[in-house]
Amino acid sequence: MKKFLAIALAALALAGAARADEPQMNLPRVKLTTGMHVIDAQVASTHQERMTGLMFRKEMPPNEGMLFVFEAPSQQCFWMKNTLLPLSIAFVADDGTIVNVDEMKPQTLDSHCSAQPVRYVLEMNTGWFARKGVKAGARLTGTPFR
Repeated sequence: MKKFLAIALAALALAGAARADEPQMNLPRVKLTTGMHVIDAQVASTHQERMTGLMFRKEMPPNEGMLFVFEAPSQQCFWMKNTLLPLSIAFVADDGTIVNVDEMKPQTLDSHCSAQPVRYVLEMNTGWFARKGVKAGARLTGTPFR
């Protein structure tokens, strides 16, 4: 029985390790809008979800993104270790106002930080904000910003 239990625990540990380099695809979703543009955002609200973020993804639909939700406003800094996609990042105040936007290159350790304390960060495919004319001062609407 002890041998079976040891084998079962080892199998669980290996299964957990194998998932460590897989993208998280099934987070809760929220619809956000900015002007006439609709965003389908997965919500990363736990520490582990935020740490994994969009790592290991090989593609993302054009109007999909990830909204990172933190417990309290603070300066947020992101990097792209293990992130395969080039991304645009928007740092967002509690009322949905975009504080600043930046472009991030895949698999780099360069820091991209909010210009002021924020609770929300939205990552989209590279160039999304520029293509839609969405920049600092624009406002996102949706459930998180009410």
